[in-house]
Amino acid sequence: MRLDKFLKVSRLIKRRTVANEACDAGRVLVNGRPAKASAKVSVRDIIEIAFGNRTVKVRVLEIQDTTKKEEAKELFEYL
Repeated sequence: MRLDKFLKVSRLIKRRTVANEACDAGRVLVNGRPAKASAKVSVRDIIEIAFGNRTVKVRVLEIQDTTKKEEAKELFEYL
């Protein structure tokens, strides 16, 4: 699955366009490397997102094309 779509489906970022902009600005790292929005995300990847002055670090547990709001938290775990 594409990185921008995973960020949207998992509700880490609300909109896919915002996820694209964050990736283009270099604020998203996958496994310690800056990633483009089109980067492939797989299970056990570690994603870091810089939101202003704080950073969110998560591990991908599951990949789904769509999910309900309540189930979105099950796609990743915070580190």
